[in-house]
Amino acid sequence: QVQLAESGGGMVQAGASLRLSCTASGPTSGRYVMGWFRQAPGKEREFVAALRWKEGATYYADSVKGRFTISRDNTKTTSFLQMNSLKPEDTAVYYCAADRAMITSSIRIAKDYDYWGQGTQVTVSS
Repeated sequence: QVQLAESGGGMVQAGASLRLSCTASGPTSGRYVMGWFRQAPGKEREFVAALRWKEGATYYADSVKGRFTISRDNTKTTSFLQMNSLKPEDTAVYYCAADRAMITSSIRIAKDYDYWGQGTQVTVSS
């Protein structure tokens, strides 16, 4: 059973940066995808970024492209989400997610992931 734990959230002003991390434990072999999603109050959970662990391919939502960067540390089975130029509309609970053998069309779909962290709050003030 895969378990995920996020950290790095906080409260910052617009234009600031935050770096989130997600550490996986349990069996992580295979062609896993690690993704980041976010959910604001009253909103649906939306895709932010993802990577294919083995290949290193990355994917981004249009709303964060050019501002956010997803990366990995294989030795720690950890993914990072570097968030720059934060905007108030980035305020949300950010969730780490993971699954295996995902086709590309599923990477942006929250319901297609089997494993989730508990979330970390990111608040951006104007």
